[in-house]
Amino acid sequence: MSEEQLAGADAANAPVPAYSWYALSVLVLVYVLNFIDRQILSILANDIKADLGVDDAYLGFLYGTAFAVFYSLFGIPLGKLADSWKRTRLLALGLAVWSTMTALSGFAKNATMLTVARVGVGVGEATASPSAYSLISDWFPARIRATALAIYSSGLYIGGGVSLLIGALIVENWNAAFPGGGPMGLRGWQAAFLAVGIPGLLLALWVLSLREPVRGAIDGLTTPEDPTPFKGFFAELLQVIPPFTIIGAVMRGPRALVINLAGLGGFTILALVLSQLIPATANIITGFEDGSWKISDQWLFLGLGYYAVFSWAMGLHQRDLPTFRLTWGSPAFLTVILGYGMVAFISYSISYWAAPYGERMLGASKSELGLFLGAPGAVGGFLGVILGGAMADFLLKRRADGRILVILFGLLTPIPVVYFIFTTQSIVLFYVLAFVQSLLTSSALGAAAATSQALVLPRMRGVATAIFFLATTLVGLGVGPFMAGYVSKISGDDLGTGVLSTLVVAPIGLVMLLAAMRLVPGAISGLLDRARAAGEVI
Repeated sequence: MSEEQLAGADAANAPVPAYSWYALSVLVLVYVLNFIDRQILSILANDIKADLGVDDAYLGFLYGTAFAVFYSLFGIPLGKLADSWKRTRLLALGLAVWSTMTALSGFAKNATMLTVARVGVGVGEATASPSAYSLISDWFPARIRATALAIYSSGLYIGGGVSLLIGALIVENWNAAFPGGGPMGLRGWQAAFLAVGIPGLLLALWVLSLREPVRGAIDGLTTPEDPTPFKGFFAELLQVIPPFTIIGAVMRGPRALVINLAGLGGFTILALVLSQLIPATANIITGFEDGSWKISDQWLFLGLGYYAVFSWAMGLHQRDLPTFRLTWGSPAFLTVILGYGMVAFISYSISYWAAPYGERMLGASKSELGLFLGAPGAVGGFLGVILGGAMADFLLKRRADGRILVILFGLLTPIPVVYFIFTTQSIVLFYVLAFVQSLLTSSALGAAAATSQALVLPRMRGVATAIFFLATTLVGLGVGPFMAGYVSKISGDDLGTGVLSTLVVAPIGLVMLLAAMRLVPGAISGLLDRARAAGEVI
């Protein structure tokens, strides 16, 4: 064993410094604000629908696809930048961008302006988790990394729950004070966007004060600083953002160009077919006539996202074969992220539509939903992700597939709970079961995140995180909430039926995770050998 590896072993077994816990607490605050800005759209949905004259399908598109596509696409080059630049600076910059775009959402006067602002939020938020996951992996040893990542991830549930409470208080008080619109004609939902966006600019200054850890030192695999950190970022940008993807393919050679154009054509045709097939099928079944919103926008956005990811993955194969082999080329990695993607598909739909459902179908007020849905949901999510992360670390010591068992638990146990949430007529039972559902679905995140990090080398963690979030965004967030909204739309605004329709993906997740249980242990034990075989110098 080399001196560097011995030092890494000592660091891995040493007590975690107090500064690591302090820095983690700052990252949790960032993630809380991240999800306040993202999730506040839920409590505002019915007001936006009324004021802008949009429908549930558009609201699902706005929350899911419009955000998810650009969050995913920019997450790839920003993940690369997180692997080469100062992660604290990148996170602070991204926080400032998404906070500004959230505030600008408050000035939206139509669906187009709101969609553009939402895209901007997605681009800014794409910096958060690649930077944070990589930082946490260098602040905490592998033995408690799932717990640390779970603590960070708790910000998702805290922010999501708090957003309902904050949004409800702002909207109801603003509209009571200014029934016809306040200063500059702003409505309550617009004031809410401004109120949660502006504080992020101050938090960005705090993030800048954090110390940057030495990359990979805690694992005995110290990675020197990249002298040209933005070179890789721009190279990735060229590979993932259309139409520059075609230029990137040309630079890789004629064969790469043919493959790229074939991918572009295939995803374009698929998007056009879906944009015609889905509404036509709905018309046949229900007699529904599509009205104010173009359903094609959903599939064209999503087709763009899938093509861009395809283009980037093909480029990664040529530019960085070891990273490709340990991510896109690893069945273990893919089954984990896609298995968790099905958890995200269901849970994102519930977290977005639960508040509009309670308000519209059960007659609850915004403030009541903020107090009895948002606050318990935050507590349930926090407890679930912490307990799930701790259980994942506990089971990992006893069996090599222990973390996958926790992901399976988060996929399967919420199913009957979700059914009763969206069929009960009792508002009390609705609140109680929503808490239980939040507790159960959140348990899977820490285990899934830690497993994805364990399947790659330290220098690849930012890119691996970006790919992990492709599954949760382009698959889960990009399709789940839209599917629920669209099914609701063609069912006469029946949100219960819409959300329950998302449960159809559970069997897909089950198959993926059962495969992961067989594949992951061997992939982790053979990690260094597979990296060396792909050309990595270790």
